Order: sequence, then C-alpha cells, then structure tokens
Amino acid sequence: MYQNIRFLDKQKLQKSVLPCTPLAVIKILEYLKIYNEIIPYGNRLFGHFITIVNRSEVVGRPLAALLANDGACVYSVDVTGIQQFTRGEGIKNTRHDVIEKRGWTLEDCVPLSDVVISGVPGESYKFPIHLLREGAVCINISSEKNFDVNVKDKASIYVPSVGKTTIAVLLRNQLRLVRNRKKINLAIDNQYRGIEHFAPYEYIK
Repeated sequence: MYQNIRFLDKQKLQKSVLPCTPLAVIKILEYLKIYNEIIPYGNRLFGHFITIVNRSEVVGRPLAALLANDGACVYSVDVTGIQQFTRGEGIKNTRHDVIEKRGWTLEDCVPLSDVVISGVPGESYKFPIHLLREGAVCINISSEKNFDVNVKDKASIYVPSVGKTTIAVLLRNQLRLVRNRKKINLAIDNQYRGIEHFAPYEYIK
C-alpha cells in the first residue's frame, strides 16, 4: 500500500487487499466521479487537492497514501501538524513522498482542497466550515458528526457516513482473499504438472 504495489504476484493475477475504510472512501470518490476515468489507471486523481483531518495508522495515514499514490496532492492533518503526501510535480514518482508542512494550519490547506475528509473521533470537534472552498466535496469518516448542518451551504456534495460502504468493502475483501487463494492453488497445481502459464480466474471453478 505505502509502496504503491497493487498486485501480489508478477503475473498481476492476485490484487492487493486494502484496509476497509480507506478503500470505502476511494469507492465513494469513484462513484462521485472524482476519479477521472480518462486518465490512465493509477493517476486518476491527478490535479485534485485533498485534505484529510486524521492521520491514524488505521484510517487517515493509509487513506492519504492511497489517494496520493493515485495522483492527488494530499494534506494530512493531525494534532502534531500537517504533512503533504505527493508523487511530486507532474506525478513523476512511482510512489508518494511525505513532506512536513511546518507552520501550516487548516487555514493554509483547506481553501486549496476540492475534497475534504474528516475523521476526528470526538463529539465536540466541528470542522471549520468557513474555510471550505465553494463546491468542495466533504466526507465524514468519523463515528461522530464532524461537519454541522451548515456544511451543505458550501459543499457541492456531503457524505455524512461511510459505514455501510465499509461493510460492503469488508465482504469484497473476503471474496478477494478466497479468489487469491484459489489462484495460488492453481499456480501450485500448474507448477506441479509443469504448466508455465496461469489460467485466468474465470476458468477457476
């Protein structure tokens, strides 16, 4: 994930399994057409600026890495400061780098961002809506409501919860693990029989 490795094998038959909530956010962004399908796979967030208020090892940091590896410029915010996750100018790097944005606050990164994601696990926290740019997409990934009702005055799209999508991604990941296991078994069987090439998954019963 952090190394931008999308497949587990050289034949690119076994896709990587990604954490559920970060992947749920990606699926939501794909559904909302934030991902540009005209651009080649792996670069489809190029040109987007995203702020994530949460840098936990469970959600915030992996989400920032995934979005940056897909081409976005991501500002990752937590109590210790702000970090920029980026593949560099023109997304020339194959994986993201992390740059400390010393002295930066939400006032510096939020007005630049067309997508804002908040996941602060505190009932008292409310995202400062006045910093949002007009028409931004806002996604709440916290169990608490980080955005108050006035967010709809500035956001073009507001997603209040990702829980149901996360559950669907969990089921998807379980299915992917089963498929990957079948592909491994097929590879072992083919190697035992001296067959060099793997059959596509469609032929695995």
